[in-house]
Amino acid sequence: MPTLTITQALFDQIVAHARADHPDEACGVVAGPEGEGRPERFIPMLNAARSPTFYEFDSQDLLKLYREMNDRDEEPVIIYHSHTATEAYPSRTDISYANEPGAHYVLVSTADSDEAGPFQFRSYRILEGEVTEEEVKVVESY
Repeated sequence: MPTLTITQALFDQIVAHARADHPDEACGVVAGPEGEGRPERFIPMLNAARSPTFYEFDSQDLLKLYREMNDRDEEPVIIYHSHTATEAYPSRTDISYANEPGAHYVLVSTADSDEAGPFQFRSYRILEGEVTEEEVKVVESY
């Protein structure tokens, strides 16, 4: 089974962002050194849609982010967003927008709909419309 290994600090930052933006969906990126697949730099983004059911990166912010990552020899290792009323599973829209084949797509649910607590944190690989859930391993450091 594929695995996302993430530090406790990054895990906590993603969850805090999801909770802070609730009831709107939160979104962002965790960048890492190109070719290493290791998430390191937390980059919360603004949900340009400001919606509880949809997220959208601002096109200017996204262009700036990709230029910055390019200058730093980084790539998007995690692309994350939250679901505020449903489980942490990619929607049809999420799947259609997944265009980074090497990225982990993390979803955080801020809805307590499954008795598992106030949130779910799940990670997926999405390739050509195919969704594969992966294990999330939280570590103190790499």
